[in-house]
Amino acid sequence: MSLRGKTALITGAGQGIGRACAEVFADKGATLILLDKNKNTLPRVAHELEAGGAGVVFRVIDLTLTQPLLKVIHDLLALSRIDILINNAGFDKPGVTSKIDKYDYNAVLSIHLGVPFLLSKLLLPHMRANGWGRIVNVSSIYGLMGAKGEVAYSAAKAGVLGLTKTLAREGGRDGVTVNAVVPGMIRTPPIIRMPDKYKDPIIAESMLGRIGEPEEVARAVAFLASDDASYITGTEIRVSGGWGV
Repeated sequence: MSLRGKTALITGAGQGIGRACAEVFADKGATLILLDKNKNTLPRVAHELEAGGAGVVFRVIDLTLTQPLLKVIHDLLALSRIDILINNAGFDKPGVTSKIDKYDYNAVLSIHLGVPFLLSKLLLPHMRANGWGRIVNVSSIYGLMGAKGEVAYSAAKAGVLGLTKTLAREGGRDGVTVNAVVPGMIRTPPIIRMPDKYKDPIIAESMLGRIGEPEEVARAVAFLASDDASYITGTEIRVSGGWGV
């Protein structure tokens, strides 16, 4: 499952699943482009990976700001082709439909759905012209089953699955595959902060009876980004420990 010779752009790479993807991709030999808005965590991740021998470029950026993002991608493409896009960045604004603020709702859709759309719009034509490309979008079990109090997040993650299937149809004949991973409860900073009274029922419902690790999601992402998954496109892999099945 080598990624040697490939350049992968990973969003939300400063922590959680994004950081784990960066680590796994570096181990598989990929050159990395890491994007995150956290000016404290992202440089530290990048420097650690560089110290381990990986080729790394990183940019601290708010991905929801369109013009700065357009400039960053333009500058990066001038330096290197981008073979793999991992759309992972996100945050949550919990709320039930009757109470959530429209601004918060739109903010969640912007990062989870708007940013993957824009990055795919920018990079898919280059991948198609190169005759090879991989886009892997990070969705969520909530995008499949919904969740009370998570109307924005669930809607955004469901949209990610629709975006995935559409992009797969647009890129497939030119050697570009597009897939999604669908994590369940993963040991990321938001889940670590979640009270046990909310975590415990989910753990009890899962077939494996435990929380997943970011690396377990990252390995599925790396598989989909590799030539080992060359005949897989337009679909999703659940990495949920059997929760939500």
